[in-house]
Amino acid sequence: MTSPLDNRPIFRMNGVGNEILVLDLRGAGVDVTPREARAIARAPGLHYDQLMALHEPRSDGARAFMRIYNADGSLSNACGNGTRCVAFILSQAGEGDELLLETDAGPIRATREAETVFTVDMGPPRLHWREIPLASEQADTRHVVLTPPVAGAPGEFSAVNMGNPHAVFFVDDPLAVDLASLGPTLEHHPLFPERANISFARVASHDDILLRVWERGTGATKACGSAACATLVAAARAGLSARKARLRLPGGDLVIFWREDDHVLMTGPVEFEFETRLDPGLFEDEAA
Repeated sequence: MTSPLDNRPIFRMNGVGNEILVLDLRGAGVDVTPREARAIARAPGLHYDQLMALHEPRSDGARAFMRIYNADGSLSNACGNGTRCVAFILSQAGEGDELLLETDAGPIRATREAETVFTVDMGPPRLHWREIPLASEQADTRHVVLTPPVAGAPGEFSAVNMGNPHAVFFVDDPLAVDLASLGPTLEHHPLFPERANISFARVASHDDILLRVWERGTGATKACGSAACATLVAAARAGLSARKARLRLPGGDLVIFWREDDHVLMTGPVEFEFETRLDPGLFEDEAA
């Protein structure tokens, strides 16, 4: 089976360890199907946490519309680390150091701070239970009781939407959490009708937070930008941290700043790994 993606150039990058592919489809008039997204994730050397597919912008001034895929072929509405990688590729191509990008969750602005460091304006958090969304009404999304309970998981969490639904559990030691077991169970918990990204965090000080993340549709990752944003918002709402802090993830550090205008800014580095082309035989044996 041939694919319109055959021989398309693709960029392999990472944002503090978050494995990212960037596929520029602007002007091509084609899209990535879930089947193709899964096939790319299984290709040698191309496993990813998120695939950022670029399409023609939908509004004046934007550089691209981003469709974001998880490794299982499902769609994500936001990926902060991936957005920084996209900004690097476009900036390197001469498209500017101030970039407006679009997603299904809304517009995102990315600014180049240094050669490989970018700040992404992730927009305001959504905090109402319907916006996250949760399956049942909650009076206070800062403290949501995990009902039904899950063995080994804390009894409550903080819920935040940062383009994707996030559940943040504050624990004594994120490194001691059995993420491989609890992650998928909590991702598919009945409280989350659209599944959720699951974070385990420890607030070490008012501006220092340790974090591990299980990403919806991908699994355990070295970093997740939207989860770092959600965790900072959750910690600040609970009075556990300041509105600006360093988030320490297995792949590296991000600086998150929840401004007084309600926008959440994420600053961190990216790393370019290589450019290749999609193998024409990659999609031949894939079932639809």
